[in-house]
Amino acid sequence: GDVLHHSDRGSQYASVDYQERLKTYEIKSSMSRKGNCYDNACIESFHSVLKKELIYLEKFKTRQQAYRELFEYIEYFYNRKRIHSSIGYLTPDQYERTYRKTV
Repeated sequence: GDVLHHSDRGSQYASVDYQERLKTYEIKSSMSRKGNCYDNACIESFHSVLKKELIYLEKFKTRQQAYRELFEYIEYFYNRKRIHSSIGYLTPDQYERTYRKTV
């Protein structure tokens, strides 16, 4: 699938070399709007939860194990079992099934 790299507007991310490297790997670049510190808030919150609930609790022996466990955490736990206060204490899967029909 497509890969999106979202970052702030730091000079290291905006540099020509960095942007060219993203293009080499066919990664689409996305940056926060100038002066808007809330653009990354959602993903930063997700990363915080991911680290506390999986990363810091596990020692991965291989990249394959890390990939598998990250996939299982996101697809089977985070999206289907973990409720989120920001979407009315539903799981993301429940929210999508409920509100996708009405939109």
